[in-house]
Amino acid sequence: MSYFSFFLNNPLLSLIILVAVVFLAWNLTLHWQIYQTRKKIKLMFKGTKVTDLEGVIFEQIRRLRQNEKGLKELDNFTRYLEKMALNSVQKVGVIRFNPFKDTGGDQSFCIAFLNAQNNGFTISSLFTREGTRIYTKPITDGKSSYPLTEEEKEAIEVAIKNSLEKTKI
Repeated sequence: MSYFSFFLNNPLLSLIILVAVVFLAWNLTLHWQIYQTRKKIKLMFKGTKVTDLEGVIFEQIRRLRQNEKGLKELDNFTRYLEKMALNSVQKVGVIRFNPFKDTGGDQSFCIAFLNAQNNGFTISSLFTREGTRIYTKPITDGKSSYPLTEEEKEAIEVAIKNSLEKTKI
């Protein structure tokens, strides 16, 4: 007698075996889902001292508030740095020249120090045989309330030009 004919002759037994196989498959599926869920829960609770979901949520809220506080502090510090950077020397121009025909070499110089708004100062050094003289002039918006020499104007232009070339990069 074959298995097929056995099942045809015993329909009740066939139904019981079929139901048992379905329940076994269902049971294995549920066990697999429980296993996966436990893995996820273990991962979620990993690194925390809390043992329930409510504790995990409150811990995450606490961390979120800490992160928000840290971000506010970083934002404030960034704004402070931006203000400081705008007022710092960002542009420098140097010009060497010979103001007198009787001295040798370009030992005199003019340096322009400017911030982002082209405010700052110039330092000019005039070298002669008798000594060296140093002058400084304040600069506001690329101009000075004092008369500027051609070399000082050129140093200011070089400083502004150097800054524009750097921003293109």
